[in-house]
Amino acid sequence: MSGPFDTPFEALPERLPVFPLCGALLLPRCRLPLNIFEPRYLQMTEDALAANRLIGMVQPVDVSCDVRLPPLFETGCAGRITSFSETDDGRILIILTGVTRFRVAEELDVGAPYRQVVPDWQPFREDMVEPADGIIDRDRLYASLRVYFEARDLDTDWEMLQGATDEHLVNSLAMSCPFGFTEKQALLEAHGLRERGDLILSLLDMAALDEASDDLPLH
Repeated sequence: MSGPFDTPFEALPERLPVFPLCGALLLPRCRLPLNIFEPRYLQMTEDALAANRLIGMVQPVDVSCDVRLPPLFETGCAGRITSFSETDDGRILIILTGVTRFRVAEELDVGAPYRQVVPDWQPFREDMVEPADGIIDRDRLYASLRVYFEARDLDTDWEMLQGATDEHLVNSLAMSCPFGFTEKQALLEAHGLRERGDLILSLLDMAALDEASDDLPLH
């Protein structure tokens, strides 16, 4: 369901500021809180607030790369600043709400201190429409989640999970579970909700197997 402040697909911009951040995953209609404190990203946030409020989240390809402009993955997700507050020590706390994924068609050579790209929105036009429920095997997902959470002694609000839509359940798990950055990128690039749900199941099951193997006695 679209809201009064949502950006129509036809109004998506031809250039987009991007925030390269390893391990940070944003997906459509999910919320990502960010603590902005670096001067270049403070300016990026202020410029976005003065324009269309859109910022692209994208991961660097090499987490160990220490060059000023590390190579980026080709796929990211744009989010709209839907909440922000300033702190007394000069930070800006924002919440990005996911709008749609994009492909990096080109990185621009700009004078601004933050990176900007030409986004290709077309491959992800369907991101603008919330998928219907009934796509994922929720019973199997709940079973894998129980094993995963119990192995890590984690608590969760099962009633809230059961009341979530398929999309919110799958995308929230993709964003919040402590998967590696390559797994996060694979979840971002999944072709649809069913594929993303299947991938989460595989990651949860592999994590459970790893836990079980760690518990085996050594002889």
